[in-house]
Amino acid sequence: MADITQKLPENVAGRFYVDATCIDCDLCRETAPRNFQRNDQERRSYVARQPSGPEEAACQAALEECPVEAIGRDG
Repeated sequence: MADITQKLPENVAGRFYVDATCIDCDLCRETAPRNFQRNDQERRSYVARQPSGPEEAACQAALEECPVEAIGRDG
């Protein structure tokens, strides 16, 4: 389970976030490419855009499939 105390500063404000345990596997960026982006310098993903409508399901799928549980949902 993602740790909100380790939430990455790159994340935009909102319910979904990525924490510092991200291993840059690319799964979230493939699952929800409109919402997750890569910080090339830090080699990790972050939430660049909070989901709306059908994007919500894609972000939830990324959360559930993340191999290290680095994606969280607050609220």
